[in-house]
Amino acid sequence: MKINRHGKAKFLTQQEIQLIFSDGLDNDRDKTLFGVCLFCACRIRECCTLQTQDIYTLKGKEVRND
Repeated sequence: MKINRHGKAKFLTQQEIQLIFSDGLDNDRDKTLFGVCLFCACRIRECCTLQTQDIYTLKGKEVRND
């Protein structure tokens, strides 16, 4: 929820991100979801609908969109 931010989201500092990973999230699933969303700039729904073939080819190589 955005309160008194004039419709803008807050940017997390490096310390806040580390605190979330160390103390805020208590299981690997949540840490993975947060990490994917953070580093890929995607939303939770986008992250949750990712499938293996979205990331790896049938031969086990990463899909690259350079």
